[in-house]
Amino acid sequence: MKQMNTDLNHYLYKLPEVKIAKFPLTQRDESKLLVYRKGIISNSIFKNITDSLDPDSLLVFNNTRVIQARMIFHRKSGAKIEIFCLEPHLLNGDLAHPFNQLGKSQWKCLVGNKDKWRKNKEILKLRKRIDGKEITFQAEFLGDYGKDTLVEFTWNNEMTFREILENFGQVPIPPYLNRQDVPSDKQNYQTIYAEINGAVAAPTAGFHFTDKVFGKMEEKGIDKDFVTLHVSAGTFLPIKETNFLLHSMHHEQIIFSRENVEKLLLTNRKIIATGTTSLRALESLYWFGIKLMQGKKNFDIEKLFPYETETVLPDRKIVLNYIMEYMIQSDLQMLTGSTSLFIFPGYNFRMTDGLITNYHQPGSSLLLLVAAFVGEDWKKIYQFALNNDYRFLSYGDSSLLLP
Repeated sequence: MKQMNTDLNHYLYKLPEVKIAKFPLTQRDESKLLVYRKGIISNSIFKNITDSLDPDSLLVFNNTRVIQARMIFHRKSGAKIEIFCLEPHLLNGDLAHPFNQLGKSQWKCLVGNKDKWRKNKEILKLRKRIDGKEITFQAEFLGDYGKDTLVEFTWNNEMTFREILENFGQVPIPPYLNRQDVPSDKQNYQTIYAEINGAVAAPTAGFHFTDKVFGKMEEKGIDKDFVTLHVSAGTFLPIKETNFLLHSMHHEQIIFSRENVEKLLLTNRKIIATGTTSLRALESLYWFGIKLMQGKKNFDIEKLFPYETETVLPDRKIVLNYIMEYMIQSDLQMLTGSTSLFIFPGYNFRMTDGLITNYHQPGSSLLLLVAAFVGEDWKKIYQFALNNDYRFLSYGDSSLLLP
């Protein structure tokens, strides 16, 4: 791996609490939009984003849907135990399967007040009357699983796990909002195009899009496509190591269709990722193609794989063609894989020409990605946003980055 600055302190900035948007604007597309093009910054409004996009652009969106993955239990003593589902245990195949499970499901979780639960391993219970039937939903501590906790959920009726979460779970709004979820979050903490259940955090860059903005895109000839990356709660986790290379990245499931690959092959146009999750999905697809060329068929992109791979690599069209041939020969309509790809300064972007994204926490993996994309100008961009009353984090304002 080539020499690079891996000191997290270089990627910190002061974020006053007053700058954090606790709630979204009533009109999604009225958010402020900072446009960064080749080093020049300008102000706009999100509903006018098409004015800053070339007609031959392809915008790629993440159509994952947020599940109500946060649950509050209480021990008999009254102590609160908060359980946050991260990903299914021993996931094989499509993530839809665990949500369709009946009666029992095992998940890797983040647990608040974990030490108290670990000591007595009390089976926690929630009860609710649904359609005239008493439903008991239980959580059992199975043990530590690395930094996570393995939890088995059981329930006493024919509901799927997805239906159980809808009835017993809460919207997993980010902890940095420092507030409880409210009924409006159930709609606000989803993109309007959310479709595939599986995320425990939202792809928030997509919050600003409305049907009206999509209409303007169509009028200008700007194309769009939808891929899936199920966002994990790892996106919330702060980097605690000064050397950020030591930070653990959660695996996140990705799904690409053959139609996605075909559309990406029209490479005379600019590919604009809507959000860091779409960007990581696109870049992970490229590295899967490189793995195929190396004779490896496992779609699992490790955290540092790109940095440990030879630097002279084919362009994206060659790689995408290779993936397409593989899908045709293998009679595959869908590619399902996972990624823990860590993008930080020193990364060479292979698939993405532009990025639409919100403003991220100091010293976060998402800020490191932005710094990789625009270089040291990330400081100029963030200072401009702070000086011009932009709203930060998940429910905040947006930026269009065209380096």
